[in-house]
Amino acid sequence: MSHDVVIVGGGPGGLSAALTLGRGRRRVLLCDAGPPRNARAIEVHNFVTRDGTPPSEFRRIARQQLEPYRNVEVRDARVDEIRGERGAFEVRLGEERLRARRLLLCTGMIDEMPDLDGFRELWGKSIFQCPYCHGWEVQDQRFGYLATNAEMLSFPLLLRAWSADLVVFTGGKIAVPHELAARFAGAGVRLEDRPIARLVAKDDHLERVELAGGDTIPRDVLFAHPHQRQVDLVRSLGLALDDAGYVRVDELNRETSLPGVHAGGDLVTPVQAAVLAAASAVHAAAAINRALAMEPASSRD
Repeated sequence: MSHDVVIVGGGPGGLSAALTLGRGRRRVLLCDAGPPRNARAIEVHNFVTRDGTPPSEFRRIARQQLEPYRNVEVRDARVDEIRGERGAFEVRLGEERLRARRLLLCTGMIDEMPDLDGFRELWGKSIFQCPYCHGWEVQDQRFGYLATNAEMLSFPLLLRAWSADLVVFTGGKIAVPHELAARFAGAGVRLEDRPIARLVAKDDHLERVELAGGDTIPRDVLFAHPHQRQVDLVRSLGLALDDAGYVRVDELNRETSLPGVHAGGDLVTPVQAAVLAAASAVHAAAAINRALAMEPASSRD
């Protein structure tokens, strides 16, 4: 079986790309093995016309809207292996092998939970990454920010738009520059450098942060940016990554270092949200469609 494009990943990015390529009359296979990265989220936000939609409902609606496009097939299947080259890729799904002229990776990233008691259980309930996605629902509550890398140290200043009660927890692992510390102080942001022992929950929501010495700081919400890594399939392809571990793509064609393999969504950038993943994947899909249109007729099936 031959396809113009096989899309790997069925989140907002992959679904949006499938729609774009379907409307371009390409033969498309969308493979989605899950689990969704935003499975712990209650609702999708900041996506116009879909604000407040549960992630599972978002996917259901998107798949339903793909049904009229008979040239688009959606499978709940895992892509186990990709071999070949541009124009002649072999894609293995279990024992089945398919052919594809182009590939589009929309696999997202894997969030690696820190070794902090209570963090995993509260992820997506009281611990969030993006204030644009979740800040409105928890505005004016007691915020905390778990600082894990120096590059994101200024992020708490952004959080001040949603809450005036904010504590930055560095755990004594990150030195806050004097100038930034002064800006925190001027904004009413408290710095706490003592290590965190655990996060204490009540009714499945954060109640307080317990420090190593036994002191506790009442908090309702934490924002954090856990380390992320690529899924195994992406890693197996040996694609060029940037210093932060995201897949490098050229700006125009959204093509990776492996010719014919394109990428869109969270796996190419730390600036992540459902609507941004969708836009990125649509850009990649349009680039693929353009590339296929420019191929000599002799190279087509």
